Amino acid sequence: MSGGKEVLVIGGGASGLMAACAAAEKGASVLLIERNPFCGKKLNITGKGRGNLTNACELDEFLSNVPVNGRFLYRALTDFSPEDAVRFFNSRGVPTKTERGNRVFPVSDRARDLTDCLVRTAKSLGVSIREDTCVRLTVSDGKITGAECSSGKVRKADAIVLCTGGCSYPQTGSDGSGYRLAADVGHTVVPPKPSLVPLTSREAFCRECMGLSLKNVGLRFTAAGKDGKEVELYSEMGEMLFTHFGCSGPVILSASAHLRTGFPVTMHLDLKPALDEQKLDARLLREFSARPNQDLQNCMGSLLPSKMIVPFLKKAGLDGRKKVHDITKEERRKLLLGLKNCEILISGTRPIAEAIVTSGGVSVKEVSPKTMESKCVRGLFFAGELLDVDAYTGGFNLQIAFATGRLAGSSAAESLVEGEN
Repeated sequence: MSGGKEVLVIGGGASGLMAACAAAEKGASVLLIERNPFCGKKLNITGKGRGNLTNACELDEFLSNVPVNGRFLYRALTDFSPEDAVRFFNSRGVPTKTERGNRVFPVSDRARDLTDCLVRTAKSLGVSIREDTCVRLTVSDGKITGAECSSGKVRKADAIVLCTGGCSYPQTGSDGSGYRLAADVGHTVVPPKPSLVPLTSREAFCRECMGLSLKNVGLRFTAAGKDGKEVELYSEMGEMLFTHFGCSGPVILSASAHLRTGFPVTMHLDLKPALDEQKLDARLLREFSARPNQDLQNCMGSLLPSKMIVPFLKKAGLDGRKKVHDITKEERRKLLLGLKNCEILISGTRPIAEAIVTSGGVSVKEVSPKTMESKCVRGLFFAGELLDVDAYTGGFNLQIAFATGRLAGSSAAESLVEGEN
């Protein structure tokens, strides 16, 4: 590779750092610019700060967890699989562990260790890292030539890897500016939407239960189909949290990625998933027989968290002050159905700024899946959340960032060699 040939990586997150390492490994001279004073600001908070770096599953299962343009990732994930990601960090001093759902974390439970590893590796390979912000890509005769930056510097480059992230968590630097940069040079940008985001509800029930966390509950989401029949959108069991605006928690965030047909939708909450209706009815009868002279609301302590009892009975249309011995068979049936199918109308999602990832982005129809190179501008490559690809929770999105970053960086370096021939 002749002197002066340089790969410019724009964005120092998970995909950008991996792209810089991959390009440098191929022998390219690499400059990475990051708008923050340090790299990996968003990476450092992934997995609640623990760094869920990948998911240790086979390729087919992995792709089944990528609802948007999963097949586009086939080459990237074949070249850099979850196993490769684990090997990458293990071999560089970051031991990992695999937890429930094949989620892989650093043994230290520190996402910062992933960032430190990537920065350390990049620098050891000769990558230069500078604080700057790209404001415009420069193109001549359909070929990338460099980037203009807010510092006033014009950074010339023979290839650019653009990996500025989506527009979730803008305080980390992912403010959607990469979409504009891509659009300015002719790319189509699929309008971004929030994914893996809390859900909103106008029902007073959620506000009244605010702060209450439920574990091991069943959740099912439905919407009315075109023929008016109920269509199931998603079902799962897990942990959720009631908030002043609606609900959040791991299972809620996962569900949000499936709710792509619009709102409102109905959330069906099974508060006793371990019991079928017959067993739950027998449980109710035992509770009632043991406390016939108590008010109904005082008899529910073994069935529901105390904070939920009054709002739940009100929602179910039951009088909490009615004596248990006066509860009719029909009222007991209403109570049972409420416990097995507590319906909450979901009106929408929280803003995209509160989403873990962004759905939408640079159209993959205009990007080569074999190299991550733009089909519109030669020498321009994309990686990470900037692309119109997103997955469910569990380490999938970070693995996508690493895999696309590695493919883009390698391809960018290789394009310089091809340009010399």
